Amino acid sequence: MTPAPAGRFIVAGRAEGRVLTADQGLSFWGGVDPATARVIDAHHPWAGEDIRGRVLVMPTSRGSCSGSGVLLDLALNGRAPAALIFREGEDVLTLGALVSGLLFGRGIAVVRLNETAFAAAMSADRLEVTDRDLRIGPLSIPLSPPPRSDLALSDHDRALRDGEGGEAARLAMEILIAMAAQQGAPELIDVTQAHIDGCIYASPANLSFAEKMLAKGARVRVPTTMNAISVDHAHWRAQGVAAEFGTAAARLADAYVEMGAAPSFTCAPYLLDTAPGAGEAVGWAESNAVIFANSVLGARTVKHPDFLDLCIAVTGRAPRSGVYLADQRRAGKVLHVTPPKGADDAFWPMLGYLAGLHAPDVVPLITGLEALPASRDDLKALCAAFGTTSAAPMLHVAGHTPEAHLPPLPDAPRVNLTRADFAQVWQGFNRAPEAIDLVAFGSPHFSLTECRALAGLLTGRRADRVEVIVTLGRDVLRAARAEGLLDRFADFGIRTVPDLCWCSISEPVFPPSARVLMTNSGKYAHYAPGLSGRAVRFGSLRACVAAARTGLAPSLPDWLT
Repeated sequence: MTPAPAGRFIVAGRAEGRVLTADQGLSFWGGVDPATARVIDAHHPWAGEDIRGRVLVMPTSRGSCSGSGVLLDLALNGRAPAALIFREGEDVLTLGALVSGLLFGRGIAVVRLNETAFAAAMSADRLEVTDRDLRIGPLSIPLSPPPRSDLALSDHDRALRDGEGGEAARLAMEILIAMAAQQGAPELIDVTQAHIDGCIYASPANLSFAEKMLAKGARVRVPTTMNAISVDHAHWRAQGVAAEFGTAAARLADAYVEMGAAPSFTCAPYLLDTAPGAGEAVGWAESNAVIFANSVLGARTVKHPDFLDLCIAVTGRAPRSGVYLADQRRAGKVLHVTPPKGADDAFWPMLGYLAGLHAPDVVPLITGLEALPASRDDLKALCAAFGTTSAAPMLHVAGHTPEAHLPPLPDAPRVNLTRADFAQVWQGFNRAPEAIDLVAFGSPHFSLTECRALAGLLTGRRADRVEVIVTLGRDVLRAARAEGLLDRFADFGIRTVPDLCWCSISEPVFPPSARVLMTNSGKYAHYAPGLSGRAVRFGSLRACVAAARTGLAPSLPDWLT
């Protein structure tokens, strides 16, 4: 029997360069500045490194689906890494490399190695990728060619592949077939809806891709919603946003609307009336939305990267792989938690963050919380924070999520999470001075129940120097206004901003004078230092409101002492 190859090209290419290694994945969006190619994720071991021309060796990526757009922008501006070397399956950066080569002629080599070969690459100072092998000094690791597609195409698929649906649909099908091949998918499946994440202006490359596809005649074939964008579409000029940025961000959103997507402009599409039901196959991007859809709604979607989301919307098809398959939804690790007495709502995002650290590339099952109440908002915060530290598209929580009854894999290891683990996360989220200038709510977008909860805490007066901003979707904004919640927000001095969220907010909507912010979002506590350049404090909803009144962030909560 011929032995399995030690390595395989996922995207063919040649490269040579100094190696940069890490034992954990990196989200390019929120983790890499496309304008400088420097790593801005303050929590990652590569923080401050320049990745241009480097050979990046890491197990897989993690975090946001928008990383594909950041990689494409790096490629188009000569700042891309020379090659990407992975041990596990990886879709986000792989898709960025595929699109860079197919649409723009600037391919980036992507290689997957087995355990032994990956260990050798992790110990290298410099390596070379040729047409046939990966070379580390005198060591040659043979590489098999990119996987061929053996998809069982339907008549519809073949028609689109052959150009009968127009050039944009042909390109979309070509990209889908290539991604299906590297995922090992046997066929494509129908999806009932799509959610576009690529409408965030993460880089000029997102606009280049969208307008190129629009010019080629792209139109969505299934109901399609849109993620939060990078400006308040109706008000950005009045808000003082620079014309160059605002115009580009609005053009990007308009391009997807012209292709037929609904201008929902929310990173929480599961809050819309169109949210999918249990067992429904959808084609969603946006990491927190994917994790919530799979974990809490029981719907089925892979964490599709930016650009593939449009390909799915244009064709109505997605590769049948990953957690579309029932056996892929079983837990590969069990995390047991004894809930600390008196834990507040900050417990849930911290748990999600910890779960991602302990299950960076497998679906976890969390046990021990069966008797602890958990609202949809608690699970929303959990899923969002989990997506910052894990590449997995879902998790299970015994007693709270619909598929937690699925038996874990037979060899699934078990880990106990302790109060000390939570205290460590809290300390990592609270490195800033106690005096704050800004309270940031709505990452992901606030729900109507979160708006009600916030309004119920608004007693006393806001400190003069502290600004408070809530980001939320248009549908929730209308409902909150109808209930009079916005009037209560205004009385306290809270500003509400639709269409964009904290992970895409920029000055001057982000208060330029603010130096320290506080948030109840584990996701934003992770990303904010790199995205905003500000120091961060973290706490519960009640703690954030207290900080807005006093200007001071509370110390370690009692349930963690």
